Amino acid sequence: MRLAADRDCFVCDYCKSVYLPEVNDEGVRVLNEPSDLSCPICDVPLVHASVASERILYCTRCRGMLIKMEVFLILIDELRKQNDGHPVIAHAADPRDLERHIDCPECHHPMDTHHYAGPGNVILDDCSRCSWNWLDCGELMKIAHAPDHTYNNVTVGW
Repeated sequence: MRLAADRDCFVCDYCKSVYLPEVNDEGVRVLNEPSDLSCPICDVPLVHASVASERILYCTRCRGMLIKMEVFLILIDELRKQNDGHPVIAHAADPRDLERHIDCPECHHPMDTHHYAGPGNVILDDCSRCSWNWLDCGELMKIAHAPDHTYNNVTVGW
């Protein structure tokens, strides 16, 4: 069986059967196909995985996620649509997390560590050179399930 390109399943070239791994408690379908990149926290190989049918890289040890920036916003939108309507109020991020310095798994330059500008009280790391976001375990769901304070389709009449 081989991992199908840009899909979250394996396909047998001989019989064309499809294997779809189960989704874990974080909503991640771990595909266990090793990537060429290593976890910036654990220094173990990241594996291919998917969340809401979007491909990411995942650490099976610390459960962190490496997500391309262009996929990140699509993923948040999709997870918000799938949310059961019960927003979760996340505790304030630990300011000590801003002092952490990790290197990008691709270019090995230091990643920028900062508060995520959207909801969820998350501190994330990103590499603008390589277009990667690093999220620690649970941070993706904090963002996706945080109350959305955008005001779409609001008309104010005076």
